[in-house]
Amino acid sequence: MLEVRDLVATYGPVTALDGVSLTVPAGQITAVLGANGAGKTTLLRTVSGLVRPKAGSVHLEGQDITRVAVEQMVRRGMAHVPEGRGVIAELTIEENLRLGALVVKGGDQEAEIEGIYKTFPPLDERRKRSAHTLSGGERQMLVVGRALLSRPKVLLLDEPSLGLAPRIVAQIKDIVVQINERGTTVLLVEQNVRLGLGLATHGVVMEGGKVRLTGTAAEVKDHPEMASLYLGGSAPATK
Repeated sequence: MLEVRDLVATYGPVTALDGVSLTVPAGQITAVLGANGAGKTTLLRTVSGLVRPKAGSVHLEGQDITRVAVEQMVRRGMAHVPEGRGVIAELTIEENLRLGALVVKGGDQEAEIEGIYKTFPPLDERRKRSAHTLSGGERQMLVVGRALLSRPKVLLLDEPSLGLAPRIVAQIKDIVVQINERGTTVLLVEQNVRLGLGLATHGVVMEGGKVRLTGTAAEVKDHPEMASLYLGGSAPATK
């Protein structure tokens, strides 16, 4: 489905990605784990076209999309939910969703939006309220819902649990599972090891802009180097 080959990305003199290669199998959830500064967010930003790589390539369904414009990425089936839950606070929930629905072609936009409300009932209850009134968890639901309106084949999720209460994290986990069960491939960046590997079929651990471990979620979780790579020798925790 999604293949990253020898990807290099820099910010000035700093190398953020140093020859990263990985494969995201179709119809599954792949979790990218690692400490702060490992290159996880840069990986998603480069895959989605927000950052132009210095070298390497990105392939979606066998096609090279490395230099494709961001708006064309969406039309080709990729949606990116960045870290930070970026909603347009001055607009209502409904207006935010309608912006996402602008890329819907050959379908019923109203039906698509109603489908999002069914997936995220808290948004349905507040559809006419300004987005600035939403809690952190509700904002996360809104940005994910907006992304889903583009009917993505692959969804890139960056730290969806960051800063959320455990109860809301559990809801987000259920939502990611539902999205995947409907056929959407998910590339998930997480610092929460238990959440990431609990959701994923495959895991990738990054350190210093490189891939250090890759395998099934169980293999990554039980790998003897996992603790030292992720926490400098401590046992994996929930953060």
